[in-house]
Amino acid sequence: MAENIIEKKEQEEVKEELDLSAIDKICAEYKGKKGATIPVLQKVQDHYGYLSKEMVDRIAENLNMSPHTIYGVITFYAQFYTTPRGKYVIRVCRGTACHVKGSGRISEVVTEEFGIRDGETSSDLKFTLEEVSCIGACGMAPVIMINDKTYGSLTPEKAREIFREYAKKDD
Repeated sequence: MAENIIEKKEQEEVKEELDLSAIDKICAEYKGKKGATIPVLQKVQDHYGYLSKEMVDRIAENLNMSPHTIYGVITFYAQFYTTPRGKYVIRVCRGTACHVKGSGRISEVVTEEFGIRDGETSSDLKFTLEEVSCIGACGMAPVIMINDKTYGSLTPEKAREIFREYAKKDD
């Protein structure tokens, strides 16, 4: 199980392989514009999947800002990530309705299938598990989202089938 979690060394290797030139192009669109920080961070994260230290330094250089100021924005907003995330982000609702109807067991199925726990990403960068407070679909409890697609009224068996379908993608 532990071998499926991205280790710091592997994260560093991923960072070293990145071509950061896309950041220059993204920043050029916003050069000199007020309020550019969040849109630039969003576009860079959309492009790379996360925001590494090297990316932040490059953004700061391009926008003529301090990296500390940019980190202040990144750490304030929950939408930004500083480590690689999976292609498929599995969000398991842990709100009251979902909890009562067994969402904890759904999280266990993710662990059984992919060897990851809440907040972890599989070593192949295919899956990330996030337990969230509420998805807002209580009537369909228990509920998960995989990226932007919602699945409700789940049993552990139905969830396992869904996860296995995603695992087959791109193979």
